[in-house]
Amino acid sequence: MDILIELLKEKDAEDLLKFELENRAFFEEMVPSRGDDYYNPQIFKERHKDLLEEQEQGVSYFYLIKNLEGSILGRINLVDIDKSLKEAYLGYRVGQVNTGKDIANKALKLLIDSLKEKNIKTMIAKTTTNNIASQRVLEKNGFLEFVNGEHEKQDDKLKFLYYSWTINKERSY
Repeated sequence: MDILIELLKEKDAEDLLKFELENRAFFEEMVPSRGDDYYNPQIFKERHKDLLEEQEQGVSYFYLIKNLEGSILGRINLVDIDKSLKEAYLGYRVGQVNTGKDIANKALKLLIDSLKEKNIKTMIAKTTTNNIASQRVLEKNGFLEFVNGEHEKQDDKLKFLYYSWTINKERSY
């Protein structure tokens, strides 16, 4: 399946909320819940505007993963960008009906290809120990696991693995 990643826009709020609602139970099997408030349409719109402001300021980039027809398949984000360190934190999620189709892997490759223009040299990611598919996506794209001093848990059931990716000298950046 051919995909693209597209920066989040104001007009995406309604479709994005629908995507999040459709996939809520699936996502919450793998990652901590965002809480009930997140799915309240008014609060969601306010948070959406906040994300757009962050993106405009260049401290985060929020992308929608879409098929060529424009349907949302997932999200991929660079957040908490530290311009002095040229570092950002990576997050992504793909909707349940599109798992196992190599979408996260393709989206991450597209994001990596865009890093030169954003002057980002390092990405940090974390995933839960039970999210094997996410671990494989990170490893396929050159991320290496590292030990982080944090030991995050939610309800003593979710533990996290931390990964880092740095532009290597063989790349044409």
